[in-house]
Amino acid sequence: MRKLFVGVCASLALTGISNAQNWPDKPVTVVVPFPAGGSTDTIARTVATYLQKKFDKPFVVENKAGATGTIGATQVKRAAPDGYTIMVTSLGPLVIAPHLIKNTPYDPLTDFDTITVLVQAPNVLVVPASSPHKSVADILAYERANPGKMTFASSGNGASDHLTAELFWQQTKTSGTHVPYKGGAPAITDLLGGQVDASWQNINAIIGHVKSGKLKALAITGAKRSPLLPNVPTLDEAGVPNVDVYSWQAMVAPKGLPPAVRTKLHAATVEALNDPQVKPKLDEVGFEVVGNSPEAFAAFEKTEFARWKSVIEKGKITAD
Repeated sequence: MRKLFVGVCASLALTGISNAQNWPDKPVTVVVPFPAGGSTDTIARTVATYLQKKFDKPFVVENKAGATGTIGATQVKRAAPDGYTIMVTSLGPLVIAPHLIKNTPYDPLTDFDTITVLVQAPNVLVVPASSPHKSVADILAYERANPGKMTFASSGNGASDHLTAELFWQQTKTSGTHVPYKGGAPAITDLLGGQVDASWQNINAIIGHVKSGKLKALAITGAKRSPLLPNVPTLDEAGVPNVDVYSWQAMVAPKGLPPAVRTKLHAATVEALNDPQVKPKLDEVGFEVVGNSPEAFAAFEKTEFARWKSVIEKGKITAD
């Protein structure tokens, strides 16, 4: 019986290795937990197109939107960990939503296998062209003289632009009024029209408006200046440290992915991000390619999870 058991285990192990070596031998579903057309969807389709060509198997993007991305994430958590269901998501479902939504049906730190952070992009403090404010110092002086009066638009409660504003207020001991919208587009529209005073928008969402002169960029939340906005200082340069914020997109899979599949998927995805036909297009719109290791991503996720938990609790932020 002991010999039979050992033989069966060995056979299963060899089968697993063989399956991993043959992966993918059928279509792969790439779940995006947001509607089509947004930044996460764009990144997912860019990578999926490359992987489809590389492996000569369909990589089908499936948009599963709802509940700030948690519906799609839950679907992926419940999928078989065989490499045929993966998720490309923003940071929201992994490090923000669990702090905003009670009883989220997954644990982002234990229910997924990390593959890689695909790209990241800083946020930019922008004001209408007609705004009297020309620097971060101007914003701080106004907020200190008029607590809670200055309005900041965001794409919704708990979104990256909202949490950046909250972190800024917490670090500078100032306050403003958060004005949530149902998405980034209407928030930017009202900002352009002067209905709100400022916003912390993702660089790829506002770069065109800044270059056309319709918005003024006062600071960037990255650790260094962006080549797209070389004259715009970082917040650290502007005298506000510890507000390095990036919006990021990453790839994960259901927990239990065979190590050989994980290695193969990671290598091909990093290859896609750095392809000469792909990377320049990402650079052009402000996406910085990351392509880190699964282990580095897991450590980064834990840090981000703790950081945004603290900001959300201090700011008493809810999803409503």
